[in-house]
Amino acid sequence: MIGLLQRVSQASVTVDGVSIGAIETGLMVLVCAEKGDTEREADALLTKLLGYRVFSDESGKMNRSVTDLGAALLLVPQFTLAADTRSGTRPSFSPAASPEDGRRLFDYFVRRACERHGKVETGQFGADMKVALVNDGPVTIWLRVDPVDVKR
Repeated sequence: MIGLLQRVSQASVTVDGVSIGAIETGLMVLVCAEKGDTEREADALLTKLLGYRVFSDESGKMNRSVTDLGAALLLVPQFTLAADTRSGTRPSFSPAASPEDGRRLFDYFVRRACERHGKVETGQFGADMKVALVNDGPVTIWLRVDPVDVKR
């Protein structure tokens, strides 16, 4: 499972001209399920994401997590993160989970994030979303949890 996190001072998602999710300081995270991912990978990615230290402490070092700050999450489904770009000039999305599995795992990820963190906004699976953000830093980090990385 993949999470592309961006530290933001603000971020929002709009669908059909209507804002469906918005945060101030926090993390905007593009979330992608790949073939073979299960709830186990989703839980491992969420644990990593909630504890990942990308916010500055009083010394200016990235030593604080979104949990430490009580900052918000904006979770946005994005299957294109699974793109295979190794050949040609058009990406293949064959590594991505099926739409059914992708939706199920994204919904699960959001439910678990709400249980564990509380301040959670989302995009809409399958929608044509307009995402706006002010990347703070900029800080952008690609997190990936492969099925083999998760302790069984």
